[in-house]
Amino acid sequence: MALFDSFLHKKKKFRAACHITKEPLETGFGYLLSTPEVIQSKKYWDMVMTEPETMAYTVSHFRQQANGTHMRTLIFEKHASVSKPWIVSDSVINYFDVDKSRAREHAKKWWEAEGQYALPLTTPADSAFHQWKEYAILEAGRARVAL
Repeated sequence: MALFDSFLHKKKKFRAACHITKEPLETGFGYLLSTPEVIQSKKYWDMVMTEPETMAYTVSHFRQQANGTHMRTLIFEKHASVSKPWIVSDSVINYFDVDKSRAREHAKKWWEAEGQYALPLTTPADSAFHQWKEYAILEAGRARVAL
């Protein structure tokens, strides 16, 4: 009976996947970023706004159709409102202008806390936030759209 009880109460191993690519991460690997660090990246927004799921909105936006711009606004707001830190993989860390060693150290703490580690709260200045919002909504992906 004791063996059966230990089987039923066995703790599941904590696992994680990159918040961006969804690829599984090995325990202890990856980088931990805050939402402000994520949204302050042109490379990230160019990728997000030209993914297969969002490309139609990008094309609509650059063809001056309000529904495309509206959807891109919703996409930005969804990403900018994430309150938890982002665990990201080696394959996308170069999209962000961050201190990789610091992001790696935070990721280690995040793994040790099984995803319950919170980064120190930082927010961009209102002007910087507006600049990144404007880029994400109005400019991201322009080079990939043939009009």
